[in-house]
Amino acid sequence: MENKKTLVIMAAGMGSRFGGLKQIEPIGPNGEFIIDYSIYDAIKAGFNRVVFIIKEENFEIFKETVGSRVEKYVDTSYVFQKIDNIPAGYHVPDGRVKPWGTSHAVMSCCGVVDEDFIVINSDDFYGRDAFLVASKFLDERAKNNWNEYAVIGYKVMNTLTDNGAVKRGICKVNNDYLEELIESEIEKKDGIITASPLDGSASFEVDPNTYVSMNCFAFTKDILEYLKDNFAKFLDKNKDNLEKCEYLLPDSVFHKVQEDGTKVRVVPTVAKWYGVTYKEDKESVVNAIREMIANGDYPQNLWK
Repeated sequence: MENKKTLVIMAAGMGSRFGGLKQIEPIGPNGEFIIDYSIYDAIKAGFNRVVFIIKEENFEIFKETVGSRVEKYVDTSYVFQKIDNIPAGYHVPDGRVKPWGTSHAVMSCCGVVDEDFIVINSDDFYGRDAFLVASKFLDERAKNNWNEYAVIGYKVMNTLTDNGAVKRGICKVNNDYLEELIESEIEKKDGIITASPLDGSASFEVDPNTYVSMNCFAFTKDILEYLKDNFAKFLDKNKDNLEKCEYLLPDSVFHKVQEDGTKVRVVPTVAKWYGVTYKEDKESVVNAIREMIANGDYPQNLWK
């Protein structure tokens, strides 16, 4: 029997941008969004379930657009990231508007996802190869009973835009395993790639072939309970910044590595990232999709 392989998509941030579909930029010839291409690629790579993490107030519009397109092709579920999904004894501060971050988003899948899964952002174009290598990792993990996670590693040169800095997690790799993840702002200027760590430590030059994380992780289901159990600790640690602090997935993964020795394999991909980090990026994404359609990578009309 085929393994159940689930794609979890963090789409709660699409939020207000989704109203009227104005800022969710269609990038395909028939109004397809980046998220459509991710789901299409995942299905081609053997994923047979998709779980959308969204805001509850966007459920109808999301289901009418993205949901209605993909539900015919893949088992589809929805979970809501709710700001009041916090441990007993804690409260949401008056000034808090945004949800609690990507770890909190994935934590919302408790009780819904009970199998191996990968997680991605909704607004990044990951490329077919990323899903193929993630799918292969999950198959090998199940077959060999590896008790480990994976981060899909992109060469940093394949994840940049000409229009400014981007946020990436620099992977320090030791014998194929993640040793450190340095969340950084990365920019290429005059042929030199520079990383400025978000923790304020000194900037450094990055080799173009350095692997970075694009928030594409492969997990076993136990990560969900870990995220849930550690949320209270996070809130305690950030008690003086509860209006703005974010419970972030790369931090949680790295903390788990440090706490219990969880191994995170860095699985390389040759895929090239595309995304609309800046409005000037849209034209290059549209052109890239057009070229991939011309090459036969995608049909002209994705869902027909």
